[in-house]
Amino acid sequence: KTIQVPKEVDEFEEDDEIKEDGDDIEVSEDDDVEEKEPEMEEVTTFEYEQINTDPAIWARDKDEITDEEYQDFYMVLGKSEGTMYGQAEDWTHFNAEGNINFKSILYLPSEVPPALQQGNLEQMKTGLRLYVRKVLISDEFDLMPRYLSFIKGVVDSDDLPLNVNRETLQESKIIKIIKKKLVRKAIELIRNLSKKELPEDEAEEAEVDADGNVVVKEDKPKKVHPYITWYRKFGLSLKMGCIDDPANKDKLQKLLRFKSSKTEGDDEYVSLEEYIARMKDWQKEIYIYPGESIKQLIESSFMDAFLDRDVEVLFLTDAIDEYYVANVREFDGKKFRDITKEGVKFSDEDEDLAKRRNKVYTEKFRPLTKYLKKLFGSDVQRVTISKRLGKAPAIISSSEWGQSANMERIMRAQAFAHGMAPGENNLPAGIMELNPRHPFVIKLLESLPDDEETEVPQSVKDTAWILLDMATMSGGFPIRDPKKYAARMTRVLKSNLGVESLDLADEIDPPEEEDEPEEPAFDMPDMENFEMPDLEDLDM
Repeated sequence: KTIQVPKEVDEFEEDDEIKEDGDDIEVSEDDDVEEKEPEMEEVTTFEYEQINTDPAIWARDKDEITDEEYQDFYMVLGKSEGTMYGQAEDWTHFNAEGNINFKSILYLPSEVPPALQQGNLEQMKTGLRLYVRKVLISDEFDLMPRYLSFIKGVVDSDDLPLNVNRETLQESKIIKIIKKKLVRKAIELIRNLSKKELPEDEAEEAEVDADGNVVVKEDKPKKVHPYITWYRKFGLSLKMGCIDDPANKDKLQKLLRFKSSKTEGDDEYVSLEEYIARMKDWQKEIYIYPGESIKQLIESSFMDAFLDRDVEVLFLTDAIDEYYVANVREFDGKKFRDITKEGVKFSDEDEDLAKRRNKVYTEKFRPLTKYLKKLFGSDVQRVTISKRLGKAPAIISSSEWGQSANMERIMRAQAFAHGMAPGENNLPAGIMELNPRHPFVIKLLESLPDDEETEVPQSVKDTAWILLDMATMSGGFPIRDPKKYAARMTRVLKSNLGVESLDLADEIDPPEEEDEPEEPAFDMPDMENFEMPDLEDLDM
């Protein structure tokens, strides 16, 4: 605002004026001295009013902050990045004290950021703001590993220097210590969400009808744990953390959830700790089955032996699961065992009896396994007698240290996979396991001639190839040569239908038909002169 104040006069100028006036004017002692009015000038002044008198939310006592205030601050963080993530699923507010002191608030989002939905990890913005003595240093400072890039929040430290550039600050030992503590707090936040107890349903009074009978109400849908809802969206990031962060691998594995052969419905999952707790007494490994969908896996021939023994199998349907298992290999001293690979054994059997039984089967079916290996050539690694098949005649498994059929499918789907050009026959050869108790296998053995030099009939060869095709598809592998497969099926159809020749029948020559008369054109009435009859004249 503008005010008027007396104009300041130079002291020396005032003395000169008095001296000059004193030479010409005589002043008597009795005369009244008239005071000279001061000269005024305009001066602009500024008044400052502090609008936000509240301290930063992370600097306040967390007991004094309401949930609504925490949610409002989370929305501010989301808006500043130009995106919205809905409300926060959970959060933690803490003061880290020790050699390095800092204050922080970390948020778990309830919705997946768009970049993470599309798998563009390079485009993910780091969600943590870095402050030094409440001075904003960066909106996107790299304080979290990529598997926790969805975490939002702020970090404020008084121990960091202000007069250094960002690159130097990034390499600071203090930043590395802060990162380590933030990761530990973020994992603890997720673990607390997984252990949160569901509120109990309130007891309802029973309703009675007019006759005094108790009305039976329909069962309410089972409540879904909030962690399961959250895990469906962010579970892949936790599996990535098991690969990228060996130091926290054990903590992260406890947070993983899986579908299994004993889980029902879309909302039921099992943790690795729960799986181990209900393992069979003789079971020494964690059985896993990687594949595309739960329906395909549960109906697979690989599951027969496990369902008969009531052994639980974890279903791995995420593409990252194969990489996760290959890196961690075990949990709590129990190794992961892929049931699609060779080497699966059940310790509930009499080991001596199993060895003697396998020896007899191997000797009995040696002519068949030898012939099939010669017939299939490089299409299979070897042909063996299976110890685990139930109802299927045969199946193709992978070698213990090789890649599974599901992993091969993932590798072929890579957009930039080199050496995997379309159309090239670069499919891996699996191990063919025969079920020595199946009628198809027994009949095929009986169909072979006693003399190895005798030519095997084409029908027997086709049967053997069809058996391989069935085993290949049951094992999750694609048909190696679709053209030969179609030719075999054509021969089978020709034999079953009793068709002697595949020559096409002559083209029919239908007689010419007389031209039908054209229908008369329909003349529209003149609507301009059309008069609507009076409704009263109509006989209703």
